[in-house]
Amino acid sequence: MATGSSFFGSSVVPFRLVFIMWLVFSIEFFNGIDLGWLGIRPRTFTGLIGIFTAPLIHGNLAHLLSNTLPLLFLGSVIFFFYERIGGIVFFRCYIITNTLVWLLSPRVSYHIGASGLVYGLSAFLIFFGFIRKDFWSLLISVIVFLMYGGIFYGVLPTDPRVSWESHLAGAVVGIYTAFDLKNTRRLI
Repeated sequence: MATGSSFFGSSVVPFRLVFIMWLVFSIEFFNGIDLGWLGIRPRTFTGLIGIFTAPLIHGNLAHLLSNTLPLLFLGSVIFFFYERIGGIVFFRCYIITNTLVWLLSPRVSYHIGASGLVYGLSAFLIFFGFIRKDFWSLLISVIVFLMYGGIFYGVLPTDPRVSWESHLAGAVVGIYTAFDLKNTRRLI
């Protein structure tokens, strides 16, 4: 558990990202524009920008809401309980997930939204505790699994409008990061 920081202080990065997501959505909504072209378009030069911008773009209010609360909660938990490695986890789940989608997605359509990041953070938190087996990490894993374990059905291609590729890439990056950082001595 973080000794020198508060849960609110640990929420700064996720809150900033969510603020930008809502700002972008508001700009789209109130100006009647579609920024979907800033999503990830796999293996295209113009689609590279989506590696950085896709999580900021959402198709509708329900899509935005479905990413907002999990991102705030999971991101805050990562930065509070794993202060020392939180930035690494967040960066990998954001950038590497989107890079994998750009490189490997079989669909050449625009991928938008922050769900890949949400899948990455939740997969990291679930697997990290089970790998480390210390009390706090294990407790966090169980809580996150109970709250978000059902999202892993989203890695299956069930809806052509949903980027299951982002979900799968996020989960893979989260799990890889959990294994990669399992021997980190100090987490805070």
